[in-house]
Amino acid sequence: MKALKSILSIIGLVTVCCMFIYAVQKAPSDAEVTSEAPIVNDYNVYALSVPDHLNFAGEDLPLENPDVYEKMDRELLVNTYWQSNGLLMFKRSAKYFPVIEPILKEYGVPDDFKYLAVIESGLLNVVSPAGARGFWQIMKTTGQENGLEINDNVDERYHLEKSTRVACKYLLDAKEQFGTWTLAAASYNAGKSGIERRLQDQGVSNYYDLLLGEETGRYLYRIVALKEILTNPSKYGFNFTEEHLYKNIPTYSVRVDTAVTNFSAFAEQFGINYKILKIHNPWLREPHLNNSSGKEYVIDIPEKGYYSSTP
Repeated sequence: MKALKSILSIIGLVTVCCMFIYAVQKAPSDAEVTSEAPIVNDYNVYALSVPDHLNFAGEDLPLENPDVYEKMDRELLVNTYWQSNGLLMFKRSAKYFPVIEPILKEYGVPDDFKYLAVIESGLLNVVSPAGARGFWQIMKTTGQENGLEINDNVDERYHLEKSTRVACKYLLDAKEQFGTWTLAAASYNAGKSGIERRLQDQGVSNYYDLLLGEETGRYLYRIVALKEILTNPSKYGFNFTEEHLYKNIPTYSVRVDTAVTNFSAFAEQFGINYKILKIHNPWLREPHLNNSSGKEYVIDIPEKGYYSSTP
C-alpha cells in the first residue's frame, strides 16, 4: 500500500514538472514583448524654416537682422506646435473674418489687421485683467470716446461690427501719428503715448529697433506668425476640410425702440431661447433692456432651422 502511494506521488510530481516546463516554453520572452509596435509611431517634431520674405500690411520684416529672425522663428514654432489652438483659429476665422474683412476695406485699413484681432482675443468675447473687452479688446474709455454705448444694459464692445469700426478709427489715427502700420499695430497693444515715449527715449524710428517689454516685443511677430500659418495651413501641418470649419448663422434684424422687460419671453416670440438670443447679440448684457431714451436697437435673430432646441 505504501509502495502504491509512493508511485502515485512520483507520478504527480513528474506531471507538475512537465506542466511547468511547458508553460515556460510557451511564455513570451522579453524580446518578444518589447518588439511590439508602439501605439503612436508617427509623431515627430521638426524645425521650421522661416520664410525668406515676410511682411505686415505691405511693410517688410528685416529678417536679415538676427534678433528679428529669432523672434519670428519663435512665434512660428509656438503657434505651429500649439496645434489645438491653431485648429480653433482656422475654424473661428472662417466664421468671423467675412464680417471683419469688409469693414477693414471700407475704412482703408490693411486686411492684415484681422490677424491682430486673432492674437488679441482668439476671436472670442474675452475680458482682459485690465478690463478690455470683446474681439478687439477695447477699453471702456476708448469705446465711449468712439461712440460705443457701454452701461449695465448694453456693452457695444461685444458688438463685432461696431467694435471693428472703433478699432479701424484707432488704427487710422495711429498710422497718421507714427507713419507706419507696424507702429500703429504696436500702439494698439502698448498705447500711442507708450510707443511715442519709447521712440523718443531710444532715439529710433521703427518697431524692430525698439527695446520693448515681453508682450509688445512679441506682438508684431505673433501677428505675422498667425498670418503666415492661417494663410498656409498645409505648409504648417494643419489638415482639415471645409466641413470642419465653423459657419456664420444667417440672421435677420428686429428693431426695438422700447424697453424690453424680459428677453426670455422676447426670444420665445421668434422661436428661440434666451441663450441663442445672447449668442447672436452678446452686447445685450442683462436679461432686460431699460431704454428710457427710446433709442432704436437692432437685434439679430437667427433664421429658422439652424437650432434644434426651443424655449
